[in-house]
Amino acid sequence: MLTLKQIREDREFAVERLSVKGIDATGIIEDIIITDDRRKATQTELDGILSELNSISKQIGILFKEGRRDEADELKNKIAELKEKSKVLEENLKTFESELNDLLVTLPNFPHESVPAGRTDEDNVTVKQGGEIPDLSGNKLPHWELAKKYDLIDFELGNKLTGAGFPVYKGKGAALQRALIAYFLDKNTAAGYTEVMPPLMVNEASGFGTGQLPDKEGQMYHVTADNFYLIPTAEVPVTNIYRDTIIEEKDLPVTMTAYTPCFRREAGSYGKDVRGLNRLHQFDKVEIVRFEKPENSYAALDGMVAHVESIVMELGLPYRILKLCGGDMSFTSALTYDFEVYSAAQERWLEVSSVSNFESFQANRLKCRYRSQDKKTQLVHTLNGSSLALPRIVAALLENNQTAEGILIPAVLVPYTRFAIID
Repeated sequence: MLTLKQIREDREFAVERLSVKGIDATGIIEDIIITDDRRKATQTELDGILSELNSISKQIGILFKEGRRDEADELKNKIAELKEKSKVLEENLKTFESELNDLLVTLPNFPHESVPAGRTDEDNVTVKQGGEIPDLSGNKLPHWELAKKYDLIDFELGNKLTGAGFPVYKGKGAALQRALIAYFLDKNTAAGYTEVMPPLMVNEASGFGTGQLPDKEGQMYHVTADNFYLIPTAEVPVTNIYRDTIIEEKDLPVTMTAYTPCFRREAGSYGKDVRGLNRLHQFDKVEIVRFEKPENSYAALDGMVAHVESIVMELGLPYRILKLCGGDMSFTSALTYDFEVYSAAQERWLEVSSVSNFESFQANRLKCRYRSQDKKTQLVHTLNGSSLALPRIVAALLENNQTAEGILIPAVLVPYTRFAIID
């Protein structure tokens, strides 16, 4: 959530920054400032009345001691009037604070100054490309046909057990999943990230803290009996570990990694782009999360991007890194890099990771601060990235490594799979 200071400090800057995300915030910002002015005026008036009440109470005590009961009783009547007025002001203050919060949560994060202009994914900027796109023979198969041929993934069985988008991994397909999860976690922990294993359901406060609620409520599975939400990503529970927390400066950065299944309704997703593993309702993902001092967060973001790139390179997958334009960024992000790998049989790029800096936006919602050596507190910066999401990595590995003899396993995964080929 943006802070009032960010909005009030430079109204024109706020409007300009949000316009990069395709938001005309002129009216909302005006409403925020008007509501905040009313809140401040009400608070000032209430403080004045409370101060007057305190002063009169002291006077009454003195009058009673001096035996001036009639004068004391008159002041008691005055106190009753002031208390009634203070109750009205307190109710008004709660109303203005609630209205102010409702307005603030509708505004997305400011995009970083380096974010390119644009409205759709076609306006994203490729900042780097690596690896070689394999030249497969004319009888190349997409991963859903390879999965059936080698009995790796059963999409129809998943549909029977639950519904579309809930595949069943079998045999070497299940082993490949497990191998990738272990490999990703080992890479992340070797890079200094502490592994955690969080719950797969979160409460409303956690969903709000990282910005999924109320922005993405329709995309999350809601367990209505207990008002819990199935997590769309490990980012949500892991980041919320530090909700309502003050971190000591000496303990920064905080770095964590987690493997979890992820659950997304993906309402409205249809067509050829969602076949097979391309878009699922349940999928596995390994996440990295960082809490940083503000002045260090963009160097940390660059380090996260380099880390994810090293993993993709070790898997031998052709990839490209995109800097997202304003219109294609998430509600909470200040700057996002997407990783895509090339799917040789589908002949298209598949997104496998987003690495983002949220600056203080999530921290303000989380009420997460750090205390510097001079004992002052300020909001931390939060960052996260997929490291990595499995479904499209698996799709690209199966398709790009298919041969007449079978599907070759990248060398870095063989110690985890304990087989070098799927045949």
